[in-house]
Amino acid sequence: MEAARGEPTAVVLASRDAALAAELQEKFAAPNFRLYTNDDVLGVELAGAMKNVIAIAAGACQGLGLGSNSLAALITRGLAEMSRLAVSLGARPETLSGLAGLGDLVLTCTGSLSRNRSVGIELGMGRSLSEILSGMRMVAEGVGTASALLELARENTIELPISEQVDAILHQGKTPRDAIRDIMERPLRSE
Repeated sequence: MEAARGEPTAVVLASRDAALAAELQEKFAAPNFRLYTNDDVLGVELAGAMKNVIAIAAGACQGLGLGSNSLAALITRGLAEMSRLAVSLGARPETLSGLAGLGDLVLTCTGSLSRNRSVGIELGMGRSLSEILSGMRMVAEGVGTASALLELARENTIELPISEQVDAILHQGKTPRDAIRDIMERPLRSE
């Protein structure tokens, strides 16, 4: 929507074919639309999927009335979680710290047009998932992605505490407040 209004926008164009990526980059570039190429297709795809789950958690925080400190911690730890899984599957760390990772994560966790964040807000306010989804005309991808991420994490012995709690909220009836408590009561460790 913002890009359609001509607001400055930057996106990632992922392709293993460098010549094709450069050609598309040139064709679609505009004064207010900047494309960056990236040959880490796996990293871009994983970041695009994982940020939706973290955005549900971010929305739940807002729905509970939590402030900016909580949101900043969630986004930061969410990025760490995304990076752990993506790198273990073969993605490059710098992809997760770029537009496809951190950039899209911040946008999806804070943007008013984020469907996943909206689902989280409603969950945080106490609405049921079935009630929320029945009123939506678009798909909130994170709802289906959470379980798949946990399966990948189990196969690779990677901890995804935020995704685990989001999945429990979505599919096991856990309350967002209980999920936050469980995350905050995890064993202490260094960053």
